[in-house]
Amino acid sequence: MNYIETERLILRQFTEKDADALFLVLSDKEVNTFLPMFPLKNIEETKAYIQNKYISNHIQNRGFHYAICLKENNLPIGYIHVSSDDSHDLGYGLRKEFWHKGICTEACQTIINVVKQSGIPYITATHDVKNPRSGKVMQNIGMHYQYSYEELWQPKNILVTFRMYQLNFDGQEDRVYKKYWDKYPVHFIEVIEDKKLNYSI
Repeated sequence: MNYIETERLILRQFTEKDADALFLVLSDKEVNTFLPMFPLKNIEETKAYIQNKYISNHIQNRGFHYAICLKENNLPIGYIHVSSDDSHDLGYGLRKEFWHKGICTEACQTIINVVKQSGIPYITATHDVKNPRSGKVMQNIGMHYQYSYEELWQPKNILVTFRMYQLNFDGQEDRVYKKYWDKYPVHFIEVIEDKKLNYSI
Protein backbone atom coordinates (compact mmCIF):
# COMPACT_ATOMS: atom_id res chain seq x y z
CA MET A 1 0.00 0.00 0.00
CA ASN A 2 1.93 3.00 -1.28
CA TYR A 3 -0.81 5.61 -0.81
CA ILE A 4 -3.17 5.69 2.16
CA GLU A 5 -5.75 8.30 3.13
CA THR A 6 -7.06 8.88 6.63
CA GLU A 7 -9.48 11.49 7.93
CA ARG A 8 -6.87 14.26 7.79
CA LEU A 9 -3.76 12.69 6.29
CA ILE A 10 -2.14 11.14 3.27
CA LEU A 11 0.54 8.51 3.95
CA ARG A 12 2.67 7.91 0.87
CA GLN A 13 6.16 7.06 -0.30
CA PHE A 14 8.84 9.74 -0.16
CA THR A 15 10.36 11.05 -3.37
CA GLU A 16 13.42 13.24 -3.95
CA LYS A 17 11.04 16.16 -4.48
CA ASP A 18 10.20 16.00 -0.76
CA ALA A 19 13.69 17.09 0.33
CA ASP A 20 12.74 20.67 1.21
CA ALA A 21 9.75 19.55 3.30
CA LEU A 22 11.64 16.80 5.13
CA PHE A 23 14.54 19.16 5.82
CA LEU A 24 12.17 21.28 7.93
CA VAL A 25 11.64 18.22 10.14
CA LEU A 26 15.13 16.77 10.36
CA SER A 27 17.06 20.05 10.68
CA ASP A 28 15.03 21.33 13.65
CA LYS A 29 17.08 20.98 16.83
CA GLU A 30 14.04 20.66 19.09
CA VAL A 31 12.46 17.96 16.93
CA ASN A 32 15.82 16.21 16.72
CA THR A 33 16.29 16.01 20.50
CA PHE A 34 14.80 12.53 20.65
CA LEU A 35 15.79 11.32 17.17
CA PRO A 36 18.69 8.85 16.75
CA MET A 37 20.88 11.20 14.70
CA PHE A 38 22.18 14.75 14.57
CA PRO A 39 20.17 17.48 12.78
CA LEU A 40 20.68 17.50 9.03
CA LYS A 41 22.62 20.52 7.79
CA ASN A 42 21.48 21.05 4.21
CA ILE A 43 19.24 19.88 1.37
CA GLU A 44 21.93 17.63 -0.08
CA GLU A 45 22.10 15.67 3.18
CA THR A 46 18.32 15.43 3.13
CA LYS A 47 18.26 14.09 -0.44
CA ALA A 48 20.80 11.44 0.51
CA TYR A 49 18.76 10.55 3.60
CA ILE A 50 15.59 10.12 1.52
CA GLN A 51 17.42 7.93 -0.97
CA ASN A 52 19.09 5.72 1.65
CA LYS A 53 16.37 5.60 4.30
CA TYR A 54 13.18 5.61 2.28
CA ILE A 55 13.56 5.01 -1.46
CA SER A 56 16.14 2.21 -1.27
CA ASN A 57 14.31 0.42 1.53
CA HIS A 58 11.04 0.68 -0.40
CA ILE A 59 12.59 -0.74 -3.57
CA GLN A 60 14.05 -3.63 -1.57
CA ASN A 61 10.75 -4.19 0.31
CA ARG A 62 12.44 -3.59 3.65
CA GLY A 63 9.89 -2.49 6.22
CA PHE A 64 7.25 0.21 5.91
CA HIS A 65 8.27 3.82 5.24
CA TYR A 66 5.81 6.66 4.72
CA ALA A 67 5.72 10.42 4.54
CA ILE A 68 3.00 11.92 6.75
CA CYS A 69 1.23 14.60 4.68
CA LEU A 70 -1.80 16.80 5.23
CA LYS A 71 -4.55 16.23 2.71
CA GLU A 72 -4.76 19.93 1.90
CA ASN A 73 -1.40 20.03 0.10
CA ASN A 74 0.14 16.50 0.16
CA LEU A 75 3.44 17.89 1.50
CA PRO A 76 5.33 15.92 4.18
CA ILE A 77 5.14 17.27 7.72
CA GLY A 78 6.68 14.13 9.20
CA TYR A 79 7.43 10.47 8.69
CA ILE A 80 6.49 7.07 10.06
CA HIS A 81 8.13 3.70 9.61
CA VAL A 82 8.23 0.11 10.86
CA SER A 83 11.65 -1.54 10.55
CA SER A 84 12.27 -4.79 8.69
CA ASP A 85 14.42 -6.40 11.41
CA ASP A 86 13.17 -8.68 14.16
CA SER A 87 12.18 -5.74 16.38
CA HIS A 88 9.62 -4.45 13.83
CA ASP A 89 10.30 -1.12 15.51
CA LEU A 90 7.72 1.64 15.03
CA GLY A 91 9.19 5.12 14.70
CA TYR A 92 7.86 8.55 13.82
CA GLY A 93 8.76 12.23 13.70
CA LEU A 94 6.76 15.39 13.12
CA ARG A 95 7.34 19.11 12.62
CA LYS A 96 6.76 20.84 15.95
CA GLU A 97 4.10 23.15 14.45
CA PHE A 98 1.90 20.05 14.22
CA TRP A 99 2.54 18.59 17.67
CA HIS A 100 -0.35 18.00 20.08
CA LYS A 101 -3.00 17.59 17.35
CA GLY A 102 -3.29 13.79 17.35
CA ILE A 103 -1.52 13.50 13.99
CA CYS A 104 1.05 10.89 15.05
CA THR A 105 -1.65 8.82 16.73
CA GLU A 106 -3.80 8.94 13.57
CA ALA A 107 -0.87 7.91 11.38
CA CYS A 108 0.21 5.12 13.76
CA GLN A 109 -3.26 3.61 13.97
CA THR A 110 -3.34 3.46 10.20
CA ILE A 111 0.09 1.84 9.90
CA ILE A 112 -0.89 -0.77 12.48
CA ASN A 113 -3.70 -1.91 10.17
CA VAL A 114 -1.26 -2.18 7.26
CA VAL A 115 1.27 -4.15 9.32
CA LYS A 116 -1.40 -6.55 10.57
CA GLN A 117 -2.40 -7.36 7.00
CA SER A 118 1.22 -8.13 6.11
CA GLY A 119 1.39 -11.01 8.58
CA ILE A 120 3.99 -9.47 10.91
CA PRO A 121 3.19 -10.92 14.36
CA TYR A 122 4.08 -7.88 16.50
CA ILE A 123 5.58 -4.41 16.60
CA THR A 124 7.74 -2.72 19.22
CA ALA A 125 8.53 0.92 19.96
CA THR A 126 10.83 2.73 22.38
CA HIS A 127 10.91 6.21 23.80
CA ASP A 128 13.26 8.22 25.98
CA VAL A 129 11.83 8.61 29.49
CA LYS A 130 12.31 12.36 29.00
CA ASN A 131 9.84 12.22 26.10
CA PRO A 132 6.67 10.85 27.78
CA ARG A 133 4.32 12.19 25.10
CA SER A 134 5.74 9.64 22.68
CA GLY A 135 4.90 6.96 25.23
CA LYS A 136 1.33 8.24 25.39
CA VAL A 137 1.03 7.73 21.63
CA MET A 138 2.14 4.13 22.12
CA GLN A 139 -0.47 3.65 24.80
CA ASN A 140 -3.20 5.31 22.74
CA ILE A 141 -2.67 2.89 19.84
CA GLY A 142 -2.89 -0.14 22.14
CA MET A 143 0.77 -0.89 22.80
CA HIS A 144 1.79 -2.18 26.23
CA TYR A 145 4.81 -1.26 28.31
CA GLN A 146 7.19 -4.20 28.84
CA TYR A 147 10.44 -2.94 30.39
CA SER A 148 13.03 -0.14 30.53
CA TYR A 149 16.76 -0.19 29.82
CA GLU A 150 19.78 2.11 29.69
CA GLU A 151 21.71 2.55 26.44
CA LEU A 152 24.73 4.68 25.54
CA TRP A 153 23.00 6.10 22.50
CA GLN A 154 25.04 6.54 19.35
CA PRO A 155 26.07 8.58 17.48
CA LYS A 156 25.12 11.18 20.10
CA ASN A 157 27.02 9.28 22.81
CA ILE A 158 24.54 10.08 25.58
CA LEU A 159 23.17 7.74 28.22
CA VAL A 160 19.44 7.30 27.68
CA THR A 161 16.82 5.35 29.60
CA PHE A 162 14.35 3.89 27.11
CA ARG A 163 10.92 2.40 27.73
CA MET A 164 9.99 -0.46 25.42
CA TYR A 165 6.40 -1.01 24.31
CA GLN A 166 4.98 -3.88 22.28
CA LEU A 167 1.78 -4.85 20.49
CA ASN A 168 1.17 -8.48 19.48
CA PHE A 169 -1.14 -9.23 16.58
CA ASP A 170 -1.30 -13.04 16.57
CA GLY A 171 -2.90 -13.75 19.93
CA GLN A 172 0.36 -14.55 21.73
CA GLU A 173 -0.19 -11.94 24.41
CA ASP A 174 2.63 -13.25 26.61
CA ARG A 175 5.31 -12.74 23.93
CA VAL A 176 7.91 -10.12 24.95
CA TYR A 177 10.69 -8.96 22.65
CA LYS A 178 13.71 -9.42 24.93
CA LYS A 179 16.61 -8.32 22.70
CA TYR A 180 17.16 -4.99 24.48
CA TRP A 181 16.70 -6.60 27.89
CA ASP A 182 19.36 -9.19 27.07
CA LYS A 183 21.75 -6.75 25.37
CA TYR A 184 21.90 -3.99 27.98
CA PRO A 185 22.96 -4.90 31.54
CA VAL A 186 20.94 -2.12 33.18
CA HIS A 187 17.30 -3.09 32.68
CA PHE A 188 14.27 -3.02 34.93
CA ILE A 189 10.48 -2.87 35.02
CA GLU A 190 8.81 0.36 36.09
CA VAL A 191 5.30 0.86 37.39
CA ILE A 192 3.63 2.46 34.37
CA GLU A 193 -0.01 3.45 33.99
CA ASP A 194 -0.64 1.38 30.86
CA LYS A 195 -4.00 2.26 29.41
CA LYS A 196 -5.49 4.30 26.57
CA LEU A 197 -5.34 7.99 27.43
CA ASN A 198 -6.70 11.11 25.81
CA TYR A 199 -3.25 12.55 25.22
CA SER A 200 -2.48 13.81 21.74
CA ILE A 201 0.74 14.27 19.80
